[in-house]
Amino acid sequence: MRRRLIQSTLAVVLVVIAVFGVSLVIVETRTITSTAQERVDTEAVRLASIVDSRLLGDETVDAKVLREQVQGDRYAEIRIPQKPVIQVGTKPTGDVISARETGEEGETVIVQEPRSSVTREVGRTLLIIAAVALLAVIAAVLLAVRQANRLASPLTDLAETAERLGSGDPRPRHKRYGVPELDRVADVLDSSAERIARMLTAERRLAADASHQLRTPLTALSMRLEEITLTDDPDTVKDEATIALTQVERLTDVVQRLLTNSRDPRTGSAVTFDLDEVIQQQLAEWRPAYRSAGRAIVSSGKRHLKAVGTPGAVAQVLAALIENSLMHGGGTVALRTRVTGNQTVIEVTDEGPGVPADLGARIFERAISGRNSTGIGLAVARDLAEADGGRLEMLQAKPPVIALFLSRTQPPKKPQDSGPTVR
Repeated sequence: MRRRLIQSTLAVVLVVIAVFGVSLVIVETRTITSTAQERVDTEAVRLASIVDSRLLGDETVDAKVLREQVQGDRYAEIRIPQKPVIQVGTKPTGDVISARETGEEGETVIVQEPRSSVTREVGRTLLIIAAVALLAVIAAVLLAVRQANRLASPLTDLAETAERLGSGDPRPRHKRYGVPELDRVADVLDSSAERIARMLTAERRLAADASHQLRTPLTALSMRLEEITLTDDPDTVKDEATIALTQVERLTDVVQRLLTNSRDPRTGSAVTFDLDEVIQQQLAEWRPAYRSAGRAIVSSGKRHLKAVGTPGAVAQVLAALIENSLMHGGGTVALRTRVTGNQTVIEVTDEGPGVPADLGARIFERAISGRNSTGIGLAVARDLAEADGGRLEMLQAKPPVIALFLSRTQPPKKPQDSGPTVR
């Protein structure tokens, strides 16, 4: 592209120089020739006037007197009737520029100048024109190279940006070049890079959330299945199988919830449900893990509370809080329920050392963890709570108290548009 731009610019400049240069040479040549002829004519008239004045004054007219009147390398010839021909200067050979003038006393003055002087002057003019043309060509080449670099370098950058996008590096460059068309392409590439980055982030986030949220249900399910394989009591097998099926349903709900939340975290299927059922289900699911760790998990507070939300999502939030207490807390874990205003509150607390002061409210941010954990559980729990119109807050750091706030009443539904009224 650079070569083509330089060649096209140079071709245009050469055409312009050829057209205007040839015209200028022709005009200058004619002007120099006309000027030389006018000089010779003027010289002949002047010499004729001098000879007339001397003849009228009976003064001497000879080559010695007239030599100072002839300028340059011109040759003058004065013919006076009944007198010898007077020659001033060296008579030129070859092509000459000649002028003839007749005086009042009948004398004839002939002035000649070699045409080579005109040729030399035309040659000097041509050299000047050629030098100006050469400077114009050099300037055109420099400008063409600069313009080619200005256009080609952005295209190279844009090609590199597109290649980086194709190789999986979606970082936008936010670089502009001062050319509207190229800036438009850069805008589109940056927008595409941002969309690709959001898509990749959402996919990675979904994979991390799924890995974290499915780990506990799968572990509990495997424990139930192990108990089924280790017992011969039909009633025990039936009970454990029923619990396993319940956990499979919850596992399915977890997967569906993760997929829905990854597409649009604001979409929720909030309903009014019995909070005791969700809490008892979580206690039954987590007691074996706490029993293995030599700890206990209990519930207290107000019973028979109703809350608005998605039962599966609320169960996931509580599971994340209970698991967090199991991993980072200590002693007995308590789930307390209470009512404040128009909200139902579930508090999860334990007897452990609490949240480090350097973390504070940042425990709900992704990749923030007090120990060697993923730092995903509480972030996912916060997103799930907000998707149902609730919120997750840390009320106290030592001992730790994390509360889930849920509404007790359904939000008013937006009236559906029944369409225009026909009159």
